[in-house]
Amino acid sequence: MRDRADNTQLAVERVFVGTPTVLGDFGRERVLSAIAKHEVRGTHITLQPTNLDGDRQADLDNHGGIDKAIYLYPAEHYSAWNTSQYALAAGAFGENVSVRGALEPDVRVGDVWQWGDALIQVSQPRQPCYKLGMHVGNKAIIADMVRSGRCGWYARVLQAGDVPVRGAMVLQDRDSDSPTVAEAFALIFESPRRA
Repeated sequence: MRDRADNTQLAVERVFVGTPTVLGDFGRERVLSAIAKHEVRGTHITLQPTNLDGDRQADLDNHGGIDKAIYLYPAEHYSAWNTSQYALAAGAFGENVSVRGALEPDVRVGDVWQWGDALIQVSQPRQPCYKLGMHVGNKAIIADMVRSGRCGWYARVLQAGDVPVRGAMVLQDRDSDSPTVAEAFALIFESPRRA
């Protein structure tokens, strides 16, 4: 069932972009990644159909593209991460947008958000990979993300445009029958049932 927009908002706290650099070695292979991003200075940035200006991905088979144009991560999660074995600052997960005001159980796949002149649509939860473990210096974070469900979500760009690096994203459209990001993430990592 389609819901009318009810002025639900997310606060955009920070925006990050990066380009591929050498993350380290994995076995005998040199690993390139753009997970190490820097905060955007200024007030606005252009959101293109497949990424923010200045943002690139090293592995286009698994990152980026139409359905993973930008990665959003709830700022609220950092306090939970930092009470365990991690010391992480905003941007540590390679997110493009640090948002506040909703977590994975609150956001639905298919949600359409207005961000400045742009429209984005939640496409899928983020699935952690070994590069996250390399980046934060602890491969346990992969299992911890799966266990905690603190994954964030990807979005596709429905309408490119100029977006503020601080301000609001406003919910424009939601299908209340669509799974939440938390539900979709749990389905991805659900153990196969035995007959």
